[in-house]
Amino acid sequence: MKRQDIPNLVSVLRIFLSIPVVWSMLEFRFDIALILFAVAGISDGLDGYLAKHYGWQSRLGGLLDPLADKILLVSSYLTLAILGMIPMLLMLLVILRDLVIVTGALVYNFRVRELDADPSPISKINTFTQILLVLVVVLDQGLTELPGTVIQWMIWAVYGTTIASGVNYVWVWTHRAVQHHRQD
Repeated sequence: MKRQDIPNLVSVLRIFLSIPVVWSMLEFRFDIALILFAVAGISDGLDGYLAKHYGWQSRLGGLLDPLADKILLVSSYLTLAILGMIPMLLMLLVILRDLVIVTGALVYNFRVRELDADPSPISKINTFTQILLVLVVVLDQGLTELPGTVIQWMIWAVYGTTIASGVNYVWVWTHRAVQHHRQD
């Protein structure tokens, strides 16, 4: 293993960290889930920092990092929805958005041209609100009871940013594909 592989290794470890996060939630050990989710969040920042700071970016890392984020978030949303702590519709919307984006990215990559996608600003906001909702719900269950309005506002924020982000991706990448075909 080379030093350049460290960010990818951190991303892979974050994927595996999803398992004890989900297990902790299913066992109603939200204190442990909160700590593990926080460690996963720190590892996300760490792999990005290492990759950018030391120039260790790679195509594999560009795929592993968002994949690790999605696995952690989708598994957390699925678990919280099954436990009745977030609406099932919200969980389905989050998963549907990700499926639309992944499908669109694959189609674009193989039918239009190689995809070099950076997350849009609304997508970054969406990821932040999704993470924050998990943290708020887990915090509410594990350490301190929060006012119900805080969780409700966060749920609505995730609904809004998820829809806006999904529509933005479809709009932007459809526009780019049409422009590319016009140039051919």
